[in-house]
Amino acid sequence: MMKELVPDLFTKGVNYLFPPVCGNCDEAIWDNTGICSACWKDLTFISDACCRSCGYPFELSSGDGLLCGACLQMPKSFDQCRAALVYDEHSKDMIIGFKHADKTHFVALFTQWLSSCGTGILDKSDFVVPVPLHRRRLLRRRYNQSALLAQRVARVHRKRYMPNLLRRTKNTSSQGQFSMSGRWRNVRNAFELNHKYQDEVRGKHVVLIDDVFTTGATLDACARVLKTSGAASVSGIVLARVTKE
Repeated sequence: MMKELVPDLFTKGVNYLFPPVCGNCDEAIWDNTGICSACWKDLTFISDACCRSCGYPFELSSGDGLLCGACLQMPKSFDQCRAALVYDEHSKDMIIGFKHADKTHFVALFTQWLSSCGTGILDKSDFVVPVPLHRRRLLRRRYNQSALLAQRVARVHRKRYMPNLLRRTKNTSSQGQFSMSGRWRNVRNAFELNHKYQDEVRGKHVVLIDDVFTTGATLDACARVLKTSGAASVSGIVLARVTKE
């Protein structure tokens, strides 16, 4: 009992002297969850009423198995994708801080959200795989935010974490500067399977983890490689997704 209390008291002491701050508003908070209650209420989490393929949220629940207009027009290579929340002005700073400003303490909180929205997908998975960064970008950034999330998700759900299953062979430009069609061209043929795992991927159910879904071009490019290599299914779980272009 005493051994369990000591770390807890130590953590409370550190938080009292150096209180963690909210990733959105920089207000002091009394735990290390990363976000205060005021900012929490502004976040928009995505419910089950969504496109069965890409996870685009519907305003009204109109029954299971419906596809959004984008997926009807252009079917995706991945089997399904689910996102925890909407990428908007309330979630943007927090996610960008995690991605570019070393706010890696968000991993624990984000893992909870990914686990919640992707429970059904993760239950059936064999591998959990991050969307890879090109080695040059990884050297500049020093960490792959998707890999941090994928590693924690795999650990929580006791799945095999496969950080090197895919390789990014093209040092593509940031997707943010492209139009919708340009995003698809930018990541075309940008990924390949690590041939070391050629035999292992056949017949397996793979889950891809990424931070933000905008058009689905990156997940689609990764899924196409995995499906071509014999994967039985490829699904995506992302932290947030854009709902307005």
